[in-house]
Amino acid sequence: MSTVVVAPDSFKGSASAAAIAAALAEGWRSVRAADRIVLAPMADGGEGTLDAFAVAVPGAVRHPVRVDGPDGRPVEASWLELPYGSAVVELAETSGIGLLDALAPFDAHTIGFGQAIAAALDSGATRLLLAIGGSASTDAGAGALTALGARLLDAEGRPVPPGNRGLASVARVDLSGLRALPAGGAHILSDVTSPLLGPSGAAAVFGPQKGASPADVASLEEGLARFAAAVAAGAGGGGGGSVDDSAARGVGAAVDPATPGVGSLVDPATPGAGAAGGAGYGLLIWGATLSAGAAAVGEAIGLPASIASADAVLTGEGRFDSQSAAGKVPDYVSALARAAGVAAYLAAGSIAAEPTAFAASAELAALAGGSAPAIADPLPWARAAGAALARAYTAGH
Repeated sequence: MSTVVVAPDSFKGSASAAAIAAALAEGWRSVRAADRIVLAPMADGGEGTLDAFAVAVPGAVRHPVRVDGPDGRPVEASWLELPYGSAVVELAETSGIGLLDALAPFDAHTIGFGQAIAAALDSGATRLLLAIGGSASTDAGAGALTALGARLLDAEGRPVPPGNRGLASVARVDLSGLRALPAGGAHILSDVTSPLLGPSGAAAVFGPQKGASPADVASLEEGLARFAAAVAAGAGGGGGGSVDDSAARGVGAAVDPATPGVGSLVDPATPGAGAAGGAGYGLLIWGATLSAGAAAVGEAIGLPASIASADAVLTGEGRFDSQSAAGKVPDYVSALARAAGVAAYLAAGSIAAEPTAFAASAELAALAGGSAPAIADPLPWARAAGAALARAYTAGH
């Protein structure tokens, strides 16, 4: 009998981490019925992070909250209260791309995420864990900041529209009304290392996933640059004034900081500033700090200890590609397995990069005869993947 830890991420837009873990375990048991299986559904700061904490942390309490979704329609969401005053807020639940009927690269926003953060603060949260994957927008977190008390104004002193569209007309960023951080700080859970701007930034890398054409990406970039210019000008002591087209090149805009130096320590080139359409940047302006999402969730659920006492570990995600090695769940889990001398196995909806860190892998699309059936109904194919990997494990032992 072997002990097997099953710790996949969600298959984004297709199945939750808990459902995938259960299906993989069922498939494994169909081949190796005597094995002891430990279910440990994972997340890396994206979709399913709140659920992973809810399952793993005794005493966690979910609080419902109604917020403005990424297209302005009301969304019934929640935040999670943890013992000792911590709260988990998940952007995917409040401002995620899965909440849209149609992609809206210029108008989607993060207002609802900020509203949920405010609700947690209103309830007395003293430490925030902010999971920011799965964003629908490229608004640099401006929507969340406005929900927390900031104001983004045009040249006439009027609030700009939400979303990246509003960033195109921002002339002043007023942070004087921004809520204070809780005593225990705000910690961003994300494994995206993109900067805010440039060829590896929020617009260029993730804009197309949110419906942006190549021309749209250039416009989104201009909006992000304009917002960053406002922050930079204010951090340097700039005053008010109108904004012309030179603002996108870093001059002409102004920010009124809530406290001396707000924004001055936030470089748009900071790794992670481009996460979630730049929401990482907006939260950094507030004073939040960056943390590795998968590691934070893994520590919360005791995954290192579970893997250290296991004989094998099975992980996975919807698409395994070149970005997976940059701190995503499979990368984190396989690193824990290597450190413990435990064989790691991968199940993924599709595999677009060589899974060199794994003893064996199984691709749901290959098992299903194509990506479409694997995406439409992933659980039967996850069971098939679990069985295939169990056979591979048996062959190696």
